[in-house]
Amino acid sequence: MKHIVIVVILVILLTFGTYALLQGIGLLPAQASAQAVTIDRMFNLHIMMISFLFSLIIVFMGYSIIVFRQKKGDEGFGKFFKANNKLEIIWTILPLGTVIFFSYLGAISLAETRNVEPQALNVDVTAGQWYWSFDYPDYGITSDKLYLPVDRQVKLSMTSVDVIHSFWVPEFRVKQDVLPGENLVKELRFTPTEKGEYTVRCAELCGGAHAYMNSPVIVVDDAEFTDWIDSELGNLPQDPVSKGKRLVENNGCLGCHSVDGSPSVGPTWAGLFGSENVMLDGSIKEVNEDYLHTAIVDPNFDVPEGFPAGVMPSNYADLFSEEEIQNMISFIQSLK
Repeated sequence: MKHIVIVVILVILLTFGTYALLQGIGLLPAQASAQAVTIDRMFNLHIMMISFLFSLIIVFMGYSIIVFRQKKGDEGFGKFFKANNKLEIIWTILPLGTVIFFSYLGAISLAETRNVEPQALNVDVTAGQWYWSFDYPDYGITSDKLYLPVDRQVKLSMTSVDVIHSFWVPEFRVKQDVLPGENLVKELRFTPTEKGEYTVRCAELCGGAHAYMNSPVIVVDDAEFTDWIDSELGNLPQDPVSKGKRLVENNGCLGCHSVDGSPSVGPTWAGLFGSENVMLDGSIKEVNEDYLHTAIVDPNFDVPEGFPAGVMPSNYADLFSEEEIQNMISFIQSLK
C-alpha cells in the first residue's frame, strides 16, 4: 500500500507538471475564431490525457527500476505471476470507456463547429496551382486577399481547378480539403473573433510550389469591411492593363512570375515583352503577343531555357476568356 500511495502521488505530480510544460511552450497559435475555442477544449483534454499516460508509464517504470532493483548479494528469483484477470479486465474496460467518452465529446464539438448562422457572409473560394482566389457573389468582387468582418460567420464554398488542395488558417483551427470538379463544392463555416492579419495555407501537398500557396486573411470591423467593399466597387479602373493586373493578382500568377526582375519559378515579366528567349530546344523566339498567348494557353509548347517544363498549369484556356487573356498580355506588355 505504501508503494501504491507513493506511485499515485508521483503520477499526479508528473501529470500536472507535464501538462503545464506543454501548455507553456505554446503548442497552439492564438485563438481567432469561435470554432477555435471548441477545438482547443478538445486539444486541452487530449494534452491532459497524454500527460497522464506519459506519467503513468514513466513513474511505474522509474519507480520499479529504483525501488525494486536487485540488491547486492540477492541471488533469488522474483515472484512468478502467470496471469491477473482483474488487471486485464481493468486495462481493457478503462481505455475503451475513455475512447468512447472522447468520441462523444468529439461529436458534440463537431456539431458546435458546424453551426449554421443565417446571416453568414458568402465567399466562393477557388484553389489552383498555386493560388487562392476569393469571390464575393453578393458584391461582385474578386480578390486575392480574404477580407472578413469580425464576429460574423463566413460561409466558404470551395472548389479546385486542378488537384486536391486544403484550406487552413491555423488561428481559426478549422480545415477543409478542396476537391476538383464542378459537383464537388466543399463548404466550410467559421466566425472570426479577433481583428488582425492571418494567412491561409494549403495543407495538402499539391505540387512544386505547394509551400508558397499562401494568401492574406484580413479580419476587420464592420465599418472597415464596408469601406473595403466600397473601395473595390468604386475605384476599379477598366482599361485592359488594369484588368490584366487584377487577373494575374487574383489567380496566383505572381506566385511564379515576378514583375521586378527578381528570379522566381517562372520567367520574370519585367522587360519580357519585345525580348528574345532561348527555348529548351535551342531555338530563339521573340516575345510578342502571339508568343505570350501560346505561353498562357499551351505553356508546354515552348519552354524557355533554364526553367522546368510541366510546372505551369495547362488549363488556362478553359479558365479565362479570350478577352481576359488579352488583358493579361496587355499587363505583361506594360512592364518595361
